[in-house]
Amino acid sequence: MLRTLLLKRTVALTRHHSHSVLLRRFSAVPEPASSADAETRKYAGYAALLLFCGAATYYSFPLPDDAKHKKAQIFRYAPLPEDLHTVSNWSGTHEVQTRNFFQPENVEQLERVVREANEKRTRIRPVGSGLSPNGIGLSRAGMVNLALMDGILEVDKQRKTVRVQAGIRVQQLVDGLKDHGLTLQNFASIREQQVGGIIQVGAHGTGAKLPPIDEQVIAMKLVTPAKGTIEISKDKDPELFYLARCGLGGLGVVAEVTLQCVDRQELVEHTFVSTMKEIKRNHKKLLSDNKHVKYLYIPYTDTVVVVRCNPVSKWKGPPKFKPQYTEDEAIQHVRDLYRESLQKYGAEGSRGESAEEQKIDELSFTELRDKLIALDPLNKKHIISINQAEAEFWRKSEGYRVGWSDEILGFDCGGQQWVSETCFPAGKLANPSMKDLEYIEELKQLIENEEIPAPAPIEQRWTASSRSPLSPASSPSEDDIFSWVGIIMYLPTMDARQRKDITEEFFHYRHLTQATLWDRYSAFEHWAKIEVPKDKEELAALQARLRKRFPVDSYNKARKELDPNRILSNNMLEKLFAQSDTI
Repeated sequence: MLRTLLLKRTVALTRHHSHSVLLRRFSAVPEPASSADAETRKYAGYAALLLFCGAATYYSFPLPDDAKHKKAQIFRYAPLPEDLHTVSNWSGTHEVQTRNFFQPENVEQLERVVREANEKRTRIRPVGSGLSPNGIGLSRAGMVNLALMDGILEVDKQRKTVRVQAGIRVQQLVDGLKDHGLTLQNFASIREQQVGGIIQVGAHGTGAKLPPIDEQVIAMKLVTPAKGTIEISKDKDPELFYLARCGLGGLGVVAEVTLQCVDRQELVEHTFVSTMKEIKRNHKKLLSDNKHVKYLYIPYTDTVVVVRCNPVSKWKGPPKFKPQYTEDEAIQHVRDLYRESLQKYGAEGSRGESAEEQKIDELSFTELRDKLIALDPLNKKHIISINQAEAEFWRKSEGYRVGWSDEILGFDCGGQQWVSETCFPAGKLANPSMKDLEYIEELKQLIENEEIPAPAPIEQRWTASSRSPLSPASSPSEDDIFSWVGIIMYLPTMDARQRKDITEEFFHYRHLTQATLWDRYSAFEHWAKIEVPKDKEELAALQARLRKRFPVDSYNKARKELDPNRILSNNMLEKLFAQSDTI
């Protein structure tokens, strides 16, 4: 309304001003002027008009409806309202603006927020730290965030359990458990997730003997629109408990979580470079003998980076190993490549800084990779040269590292990015099917055949099964293992046109993997990375696939009972789990 009023006022003032000018023009006596001066003024006017029209067209002409990022505008007609909250995910790939953003400080306030929203039938989608690449927690209608409910409520050292408020971040929780000699069984790549969010989307770490993180949950407190606050566990309403552990925020706002912990322990991480031939020969042993293991594949090379982690031996202690290269020596060739690339693409970097100003020697490997990619992100030859440099970096970085599990199991994922991660069965721990390696071989061949400018790494991890029906690793058999494979494209600059081009190329990349691999390997995307198609036929096909893998009807039935007005939903959830009636 404010914008409308301001716009109307501007138009009215313009009309009044034009009328006054016209009166002055008609009442004034024209002064004689030379024809040359008149011609000069005329063409100067034409030039000014042309420049203005060009600028207005560039900054105001709309991008296509399916564009992920809009061009920056050099001016606004009116300031944004003060009560408008802008919320985006960490990759900057999804963003919403809302006037309804609630951050309760305790359960009572949360209950009131949910109750009032349900009475008014206004949506308040639960959102965590906003780390999900697909923005699954975002909603323009409204959101509720538990960042202010971040306390540790109870620690039971004997049972090795902890009860926390769901807004606590993983790193906060781990720090709070240190004095009790406890920690979490497994971790995802980063530590900034809120506990409520990390369990609701079925997040995972790596280790073929370790299940996804939702399996660490042994009890929950949910604040629901229809039934108020309920407490559930495997002994108290087990069917709902298992469904709600990985409930995508659609069954209730997770207020409190009780987690099963393990003794805090030091791990020794061993990073080494292998080849696909060697991996095939040693794969079964690598999965069974290591507590944590993952592979990082470098497209357009035969390099496989293996990272395995195990508890430090009480008898032998940490291994004694002297690295062949220092950290500076391991990264120096990447710095040299960046300097050469700056000269090739121009004297200035992606942000107009000189090579000296960028302090190249102070950049980490992932920062250097981002800057290298930014110079020409969709040039296959350029990307291949970066991938080759990365392979060499890992070869020179082989060695061991010792630390606590929460320090070792983290991973520097790089900067903003598009990512797609699929999960599919890989046999039994005692008898892996080897389908996981076949998947990778086909994927790498697809990249080369289609000449996709695919950066590194392609990350492959494993987990045991989960009893949560909505987990991508859901299985009634505890012996089943699942492989998780992530593909990536970085968004190394804020240039809107470049980001749009990368986005289009990534979705082409993702579509090719989907069409070629997903059905044959029974692969399903991670809930925090699934992207809803805009094409109606593609959406219908996705909905049909989800029905084959997950208990969609049971989930929708539970939603109808606990959240009949679907105030906890958003457009993504409504499309993935379509029902006959809508809010």
